[in-house]
Amino acid sequence: MSVQTEAQATTPHGPPLWRQLQWTAKLVQGVMAGQSLATQLNQVPGELRSGVQALTFEVLRGLGLATAVRSQLVPRRPPAPADALLCSVLALMLAPGAERYALHTLADQAVEAAKRGRDTRNQAGLINACIRRLSKEREGLLQRVANDPVARWNYPAWWVKQLRSDHPKDWQTILGQSQHPAPIVLRVNVLRSTLDEAMADLAAHDIAAAPVGEAAIQLARPMPVAAIPGFAEGRVSVQSAAAQRAAPLLMADLGTQAPRILDACAAPGGKTAHMLELHPDAQVTALEVDAVRAARIGETLTRLGLHADVRVADAAKPADWWDGRAFDRIMLDAPCSASGIVRRHPDIRWLRRQTDIAALAALQAGLLEALWPLLAPGGRMLYVTCSVFREEGEGRVQAFVAQHPEAQALPSPGHLLPRGDSGGIPATGENARCDDGFYYALLAKRPG
Repeated sequence: MSVQTEAQATTPHGPPLWRQLQWTAKLVQGVMAGQSLATQLNQVPGELRSGVQALTFEVLRGLGLATAVRSQLVPRRPPAPADALLCSVLALMLAPGAERYALHTLADQAVEAAKRGRDTRNQAGLINACIRRLSKEREGLLQRVANDPVARWNYPAWWVKQLRSDHPKDWQTILGQSQHPAPIVLRVNVLRSTLDEAMADLAAHDIAAAPVGEAAIQLARPMPVAAIPGFAEGRVSVQSAAAQRAAPLLMADLGTQAPRILDACAAPGGKTAHMLELHPDAQVTALEVDAVRAARIGETLTRLGLHADVRVADAAKPADWWDGRAFDRIMLDAPCSASGIVRRHPDIRWLRRQTDIAALAALQAGLLEALWPLLAPGGRMLYVTCSVFREEGEGRVQAFVAQHPEAQALPSPGHLLPRGDSGGIPATGENARCDDGFYYALLAKRPG
């Protein structure tokens, strides 16, 4: 990209880079203060949002290394706003093999962003000096932080340690894979279309894609969801390949004409909809404790032409909403660390604390205990988390089964680890369906 002047430099066909860097730094500062990126993005002006989100994702994937290098450049940490801007630019400059902008452009625009910020203008000189030192001393700086696990993997040290313990053969693959953006995968609504029809529709719009399941399609390149052919008409939905395993697993061997199904913690409604696509006569109750998120379930179902009994309720308190009639199937997509979907939400790694895992495991155990009595004898419950930590998966289910002799563990995937393609058209097969990390356990309630 050519640079006219420091103040005039822009991204191609977009707003000035310094403005995007200002917002990126603000979002990164918010994440480090415990605010989710999704919530903060609503504050970004519409014309900047797409570019800022892309920059922020890239920064968060390299923030561990950037922070370690910053500590070498500046022994005393700058004030938070300046530190966030400096680390953001360092992360972009250090991104492996990705020079979206020329280094001099980033340097000029970072200084411009600092000068124009009320909370950063006094550190503009410091930021400029650090960036220019990095340009001259890059290799030496990288060598000095090479043994730092946070710098090496761009994750908190506790996260790396836990993964090494939980998955001693796969931990490096998991960490490495999470540095790549996740692919967009579509679920074909079998009530309105077929895999072949959906593929033909994409081809007609020159969108490269490949099947990764009986009703799943992976796009070769990301694109706005609203622009996907058939999305607005309810012929396809966006749902990861790993998440698409849930509904078929729970609905298998379901012979009841109008089965009663509970989808606990159901927002945003993808699994609810998938179950209804597979069994339109099912009587589905979808619970969500948050009213705003519950509204998203209704929007999803309306777009797909489906219906469920959506309720704003706490699944852990059945006395407040249950009518006393047992369910044939229960989907428990339990709240978790979301450690398996970091490819899609890179802020998660910096938001989570080590103490969160035990607290979430306790919540998951409470939900299992609360919902198990609602399952009819002979019925099945699917316990799901989008986590790669065993305490939220295998450990939780083993403890539950040990305490409930009537609970029988049926064949299920267990821990799915994100180790598929890093992008493009995938090969078909089992690995192609591991775009995210999930845990699945299918439990049957023995009669008697």
